Order: sequence, then structure tokens, then C-alpha cells
Amino acid sequence: MNAHHLRIEGRVQGVGYRAWMVREARRLGLSGWVRNCLDGSVEAVIAGPEPAVQALLTACRRGPIAARVDRIVEDFAELPESEGFHQR
Repeated sequence: MNAHHLRIEGRVQGVGYRAWMVREARRLGLSGWVRNCLDGSVEAVIAGPEPAVQALLTACRRGPIAARVDRIVEDFAELPESEGFHQR
């Protein structure tokens, strides 16, 4: 399993981005979490098999229909302590 830390910037708060990401991550069988940040970005840790992680990363660049993703800053992360994907 691989884990990635993401900081998603753009119009990503108030448009259902977190709920959308939870649905997509669960559909792909990933673990981790997603939350809003005070600066208006969304932060997430995603973990799982690399093909599923890459599929979610690709989807995150588009996001839900009302979102506008300007940039994703990606780094490696520690594996989440719990299984499943949830919103913080």
C-alpha cells in the first residue's frame, strides 16, 4: 500500500468536494481522510494499492461538477492508522 498527502487548492470548499471525495475513495477501496483547511484548500491522506490511488488522484484534478481545482500539492504520507475513508 502507498499513502499520499494532498493539498487541493482552488474553489474546493462549499461545493461538496469532501463528500464527493469520500464517495470516490470508498468506491475505490481506499483508506484515509479528507478535511477543509482554514486557507480555503482541502487536505487529504489517501492510501491503498497504487492503481486505485492514481485513479483517485486523476479524479481529484477534476473534482465534483461545482469545483474548480487550480493545483494539487502531493507528497508521501504515513499509512492511516484506521481502515476506511472518512471526512474530518
